[in-house]
Amino acid sequence: MTTWTTSNIPSQSGRRVVITGATGGLGYETALALACAGADVLLTGRNTDKGNAALNRILRAYPGATIRYADLDLADLSSVARFATTLTSEQDSIDLLINNAGVMTPPTRNVTKDGFELQFGTNFLGHFALTARLLPLLRNGRAPRVVNLSSGAHRLQAAIHFNDLQWERSYKPWAAYAQSKLAMILFAFELQRRSDAGTWSVMSNAAHPGWAVTDLQKSGPRMGRGARRTLADRIGGMLEPVLAQSAAEGALPTLFAATSPDAKPAAYYGPQGLLELKGPVGLAKVGAEARDAAVGMRLWSVAERLTGFTWPKEVSP
Repeated sequence: MTTWTTSNIPSQSGRRVVITGATGGLGYETALALACAGADVLLTGRNTDKGNAALNRILRAYPGATIRYADLDLADLSSVARFATTLTSEQDSIDLLINNAGVMTPPTRNVTKDGFELQFGTNFLGHFALTARLLPLLRNGRAPRVVNLSSGAHRLQAAIHFNDLQWERSYKPWAAYAQSKLAMILFAFELQRRSDAGTWSVMSNAAHPGWAVTDLQKSGPRMGRGARRTLADRIGGMLEPVLAQSAAEGALPTLFAATSPDAKPAAYYGPQGLLELKGPVGLAKVGAEARDAAVGMRLWSVAERLTGFTWPKEVSP
């Protein structure tokens, strides 16, 4: 694949886009690029002030952009329900949903408002419930796509711990993060299978940013630690200039999955450099567990039970 950049994004004029966690980092860069390409973009986030600041930054860069902000907390299923209800009352379709928001490796176990382990609840269950509630709007969209943000971590310590999904017995930050990102890629692949079987006409794929420099690596690991820098912080700071890339570069796999005519259903995109940490966009490595359809089906059923939302087998357009 030749080097793909934002200049290769086809016109997104008239396409309605929803991006979770878009007030900074990868989500912001994704929104910025799509606004530039002419999309009608809805930024979402947990902080209204940060949301409005991001909105104003994009409007300063592209004064003619069609863009707005709405509050959405993926760690609160009632917030997900309110957001989806409001959006459904405002418009009848969505063309692109980018499930980007995430939490990364808080040092101690935290829970969502609904009592789920924070990473599993935010990174996966919140997006599962959101996508389910927005499926009727996606069905009405033009060539609709759903892009799930995963991570190369899904291949490390890779397992869905069905006997302790919420890490109540022994919390391990990186293993919990890896589980949540494995869940996201399993969700993407199972969504495509169900879309095909149910004639939903929704294309589902996944992407990962490699090592992109954002606040995610800082905010999660430092939860409860104040400003104190750990050994991992210091080592990361030394390696970052060599192995990492910018948030704008890290957003390219997502943008490719979301917009390129060459992007495929149930595919997974990421950087092609050393260890997939940085570099041009291409097909990324998929772990064996992520390819297991039986695990995907089981996880889907468990997620329906935990979120209290059962997906229809068929959705009326």
